[in-house]
Amino acid sequence: MASNTSSNGIFCVELPPKVNSIGILGTDGVREHEVKVDQVMSYSLPRLELEIVLIFVLSQVCHLLLKRAKTPIFVSHMIAGLIVGFVMHEIIPDGDKNKMSSSESNAIVMGSMASFGYSLYMFINGVKMNVSMIKKAGTTAISIGIFPVLIPMMILPIFKYNDSLTSSTMFAATTYSLTSFPVVADLLRHLKIINSELGRLALSGALVGDLLSLFLFTASALLKIWKDMANASQTLINLIINISLFIVVVVLVLRPIMYWIVRNTPEGRPVKEIYVYFVMLSFMGTAMLTLAFGQFLLFGPFVLGLIVPSGPPLGSALEKKLDAMVSGLFLPLFVASATMRVVIFSKLPSSKTNIDKLPNTELIFLAMLVSKFVVTIGISRYSNMPKHDALALSFIMSSKGIVELGWYSFLSDQEIIQQKLYNWMVFIIMGIATLVPILVRIFYDPKRKYAGYQKRNIMSSTLNSELSIVACIHVPNNVTAIINLLDVSSPTRESPISLNVLQLVKLSAQSSPIFITHQLEQHAPSKHSYSENVIFSFKQFECKHNGNVTLSAFTAISPDDMMDEDICMLALDKHASFIILPFHRRWYNNGSIESDDHAMMELNWSVFERAPCSVGILVDRGHIRRPTSIIGTTTRSTQNILMIFFGGADDREALTFAKRMAQDHMVKLTVLCIHGMQRDANSASWERILDFEVIKDVKNSLNVKYIEEEVSDGHIVASLLRGMVNDYQLIIVGRQFGVDCPQTYGLKEWSEFSELGTIGDLLASTDFYSNICSVLVIQQQILSENMR
Repeated sequence: MASNTSSNGIFCVELPPKVNSIGILGTDGVREHEVKVDQVMSYSLPRLELEIVLIFVLSQVCHLLLKRAKTPIFVSHMIAGLIVGFVMHEIIPDGDKNKMSSSESNAIVMGSMASFGYSLYMFINGVKMNVSMIKKAGTTAISIGIFPVLIPMMILPIFKYNDSLTSSTMFAATTYSLTSFPVVADLLRHLKIINSELGRLALSGALVGDLLSLFLFTASALLKIWKDMANASQTLINLIINISLFIVVVVLVLRPIMYWIVRNTPEGRPVKEIYVYFVMLSFMGTAMLTLAFGQFLLFGPFVLGLIVPSGPPLGSALEKKLDAMVSGLFLPLFVASATMRVVIFSKLPSSKTNIDKLPNTELIFLAMLVSKFVVTIGISRYSNMPKHDALALSFIMSSKGIVELGWYSFLSDQEIIQQKLYNWMVFIIMGIATLVPILVRIFYDPKRKYAGYQKRNIMSSTLNSELSIVACIHVPNNVTAIINLLDVSSPTRESPISLNVLQLVKLSAQSSPIFITHQLEQHAPSKHSYSENVIFSFKQFECKHNGNVTLSAFTAISPDDMMDEDICMLALDKHASFIILPFHRRWYNNGSIESDDHAMMELNWSVFERAPCSVGILVDRGHIRRPTSIIGTTTRSTQNILMIFFGGADDREALTFAKRMAQDHMVKLTVLCIHGMQRDANSASWERILDFEVIKDVKNSLNVKYIEEEVSDGHIVASLLRGMVNDYQLIIVGRQFGVDCPQTYGLKEWSEFSELGTIGDLLASTDFYSNICSVLVIQQQILSENMR
């Protein structure tokens, strides 16, 4: 055993180490002698297991209490660490501390495990970062990335007059102006605005700022070594040579190998396991080299992560294997272990010098933080950003989180900052991480720009005018269904369609969402590229209609629960009147369920709630056929379409869309108008007048078959529809959002898909599958109160 006094920062280590205890019952499972709990806790593995359990239980309890305030779980991990640390530092008697997890040897075990997890976290975030975004970053994003980092550092010379401020303090102060991309990305993901306009700007600025911050932090560490160490010049030269060689090997050797792996993996196929193991070995090697060079732990793994191609196949494979383990196990342990070191009621050495320095240090840190905030606001306002958005962006760029906590842990380990200063920094991080999400929500609401202050629906577009449509594609099956629907929508020279096709792809192994505008050159279909095949299919559709359809194609790569932002933003930018969404469930020909995507269902709900125009959900049963000539013949097929009209804004919108279809003489439209047995006493209400106006020309039309029925309740409606729908390939209904319709009483209680409305749900149910018809459910744009 090696023994030294802890006052010099040296502690006792027992060799061989005591890892596995003999258990409560003794060696053979028989209680041969009394074994106390504190004896079991003298072994490192039981202590580590106990600490992990305490941290996770406390974290979940804290998060359960704080999640109503939308507080990030990162804060709950910090609180759990503070509680465990408080118990170890303040409550347990001094004589018992060597028996519990506050012992120095156990701190090494917990610290090593947490540090390994932190390096994995930085590696994965490096993999998710798309460095090529810098090339596409605008002037505003680059300015927000650079100047809020550099300008605060320029105020440091103001404090040089105070001789009590050491170079270590000044070095630590620079970290308050640095920007961390992982922290900003986690915050935006937590707020669900990562693919909003503000979120994309913040990510681009954070990417620029993070790379600049990494360079400045490394340079500052090297300068401090040159200033503080004896024989520093030679040490500094050796470090610079080592770091340069490390970067050269990573960029010129490992990076080409990574891209070779990607090129040799067929599109759509998973990467081979041996390649994943090679990358993990490279990660281990870079972490060891970083520590050997005396650099911050994140440097090597983070740089390696940056050169790994983000997205599939390699980046997504690494994320799939590591992300859950890192975010679920290692990250909470690192945050908790870093905050466990905080001494809440100071039992520090009574050094008057240290205490006197702290107020001046607080002033420096506060000045750095405020100047960063002010500079970000100034740049944002100079770029004509609205005041509330500028404030929200400034809070986002000033946020602090796990990366800063790692920096300060490193500075504390290297004795660059003292314990009292470390305590203060941890509490500042926790305060900022708690308040920033609340303040951003106050100043920035992404739904605000979608408020319906301007009519953008099908009814506001006349029959002989262009109809702007956004069609969303999730899977290849959606392509044929939507093309067939648009084909029966009768695009003509007098009433053309402006079609905006949006492919929705789940974000994988990347932090930054991507929005791609495709160039529509004529290409042959590819055997491998799903995206190219989608574009080719719609390009063929455009060419077939010879100028009656104008096509634009886009791809949005973003998280499942944030795709509604991409859809609504595109509809707003393109002044669309109608969004077409695929239904989340698909069936086989025999009626059994092929797939049921819950995330797509949630997406459809979100689009209904915030869309800046009308929305339709297409329930595809594969029986819509194009009313066009069969190749090689002159024969044309007739489409039988049924529109069910009860009344209300959604039904009027659905009928208007059906009228567009009826302009083609090969489309046979039937309108079924269903009334209650007892008409509303207030039959002259404004809604009734609007219903009468939209349906009166249908009654007198020679191209439309009009049927009127009176029913008493929903059961009669169900029987009526069951006897009719066999004759139609497509049924169009309104969602009847906010309408209490007496004709459907008794049906709502059995509703399975409430997003389709009562009638849409009935038609999409398995009871109606034998009718083999597709269903289009339409909701009219929800206008703000002052527009109604």
